[in-house]
Amino acid sequence: MEYTLMTRIKIYLLTALIVICVPISSALAANEVNIYSYRQAFLIRPFLDQFTEETGIAVNVVYAKKGILQRLQQEGENTRADLVLTAGFSRLKALKEAGLLQPVSSGPLKENVPKRYRDPENEWFGLTLRSRIIAYSKARVPAGALRRYEDLADPKWKGKICVRTGSHYYNRALVASMVSAHGEAKTEAWVRGLVANFARKPQGNDRAQAKAVFEGVCDIAIMNTYYFGKMKFNKKQPGQREWAASLGIVFPNQGDRGAHVNVSGAGIVKHAKNRENAVHLLEFLSDEFAQKMYAARNYEYPVKDGVGWSDEVKSWGEFKADDLALVELFKLGPTAQRVIDRADWR
Repeated sequence: MEYTLMTRIKIYLLTALIVICVPISSALAANEVNIYSYRQAFLIRPFLDQFTEETGIAVNVVYAKKGILQRLQQEGENTRADLVLTAGFSRLKALKEAGLLQPVSSGPLKENVPKRYRDPENEWFGLTLRSRIIAYSKARVPAGALRRYEDLADPKWKGKICVRTGSHYYNRALVASMVSAHGEAKTEAWVRGLVANFARKPQGNDRAQAKAVFEGVCDIAIMNTYYFGKMKFNKKQPGQREWAASLGIVFPNQGDRGAHVNVSGAGIVKHAKNRENAVHLLEFLSDEFAQKMYAARNYEYPVKDGVGWSDEVKSWGEFKADDLALVELFKLGPTAQRVIDRADWR
């Protein structure tokens, strides 16, 4: 078949366009990273934008309050996710156990994230720290009356304590840390003493406990540090500022093992299409610039040693963290749950 000159030109141009477009399309796909995030966009977008500015890698984020694990399972190899950001370390454990993460061999990550805050197989990495603290009414509890988690079981606090359910992973991890420190039997005795001191049936989140202290329902609460900061500067619900203003806070066990901590973190998805970019982003999140901004925006603490704390968290005072490895908390989780169930912390 013979073609006219014009037809030959059209065929040549079309072929050239295909040859040119394929690598351009591939380059575009390779120049992005996709995140499934439990952390809200306003919190993470500023340092993600900085990452894009420094590297030219576009960062796309899908935010969800729950269900990311199930979504990844359903999507399988077809997922667009390269990296998952979590707000709590129990979700990192669940993602690993479901086989949804992959190991990462990275010198910067090993250098930036202390061993106790990362997975032994390098499938997840902690990025920010928060401590499980004791909050108390400044009007009704003398400063210095509470110094250790163990003090919460003292009968003198009968009817004075508010806390969320024992099975919530924040409290289960705290109990697991107690099992590590004291063994199962002594921890169960402590939990029974704690339960005997409840002012009401466990309910609500950590902020609900602060509200209950403010309203006089109880005098003492257990909560994570970042909730205190969020309440103190809450513009949408200014009433929460009053809750925070009514509270004193204690970092427990400063004279011995240190205050219990847990982490937010991240891991590379098993079927990541942009793995190299995802690793690059994870390294960026573990380094000084992002560590400082990430922690400050949510009133948390950097995991990387030597990174300065925000002025706000510094104003709460210095504290020593329990150096128990997170994987030990995972291992002791089932024991902690049995203790919680037997002591009827529901």
